[in-house]
Amino acid sequence: MRLVFTILIFIFSAVALKAQDYPRDTSYNIYSAYLKLKKHNPEVTPIEPFNYKNIRENYNVPYVDVGRELTVDVFYPLDNSKQYPAVLLIFGGGWSSGEKANQVPMAQSLAKAGYVAVVPDYRLSPEIAYPAGVHDLKAAIRWMRANSSDYQIDTTQIAVLGCSAGAQLATLLGVTGDLPQLEGEEGDLNHSSSVQAIVNIDGIVSFIHPEAEEGKYAAKWLGGYKDEVPEVWKEASPLEYVDESTPPTLFINSAQPRFHAGRDDMLSILNKHEIFNQTHTLPDSPHSFWLVHPWFEPTLKYTVEFLDHVFK
Repeated sequence: MRLVFTILIFIFSAVALKAQDYPRDTSYNIYSAYLKLKKHNPEVTPIEPFNYKNIRENYNVPYVDVGRELTVDVFYPLDNSKQYPAVLLIFGGGWSSGEKANQVPMAQSLAKAGYVAVVPDYRLSPEIAYPAGVHDLKAAIRWMRANSSDYQIDTTQIAVLGCSAGAQLATLLGVTGDLPQLEGEEGDLNHSSSVQAIVNIDGIVSFIHPEAEEGKYAAKWLGGYKDEVPEVWKEASPLEYVDESTPPTLFINSAQPRFHAGRDDMLSILNKHEIFNQTHTLPDSPHSFWLVHPWFEPTLKYTVEFLDHVFK
């Protein structure tokens, strides 16, 4: 009996190790953000998953193998009689932390509003440096198109949404389309990774702009500091690619200027080319506002109004 027990312990330990055989930082989540924010904003409460009756939820669906399986959580309307616009939602955390669960309440709410919402896991700096995470996310968009019939996705109407570092990534995906140098070789290459709208929730759009204040977290992700690998910092800056082909863009910002780096220059280019854009700055709001009430509600409202204008 003791031998059997020892064997079982070994098997369970091996399975647990395999599930976490890569470096992972989960310190940035809804509850940790809430604890930090409530010190100066005692009125806030953390967001939680909803229990909507008119949507379907599929968790941990594999979308690409990068030596380990990366997965997506998919939320979509119960009515399968038509196709819906879709949104890829990218969590943030300084390119080093965060988790899919941070985006679940927003994804559920978008599904309730008539969108297919896809929340991907992707590789962060403790595991691997840029551009691996970009390649993962572009593979996720291609997966959405390859599996569109399973989730009623209108492949001509895909938006990308991100928060903080996820917003920088979302904007980079949005402005680079099928740019070969950032496409990667993961997943189904028979489909496009281009998107038709961008939602940037308090994320920078340039690492090299005079307004930028990024330091060690960006350096860890980008493989060195700006003076060490300036070409990488430039390549990872969405502002470098903004032109007449950039999709309609929504900015939802906190009252913290450092998270707006490059935004106004991007807006100038969009306006020059008469590309639809909107900007909302939430008064007196901290960074991570989207993870707590009362700021979750206006974030959702502005997002749905923008997407409805672009797609519906």
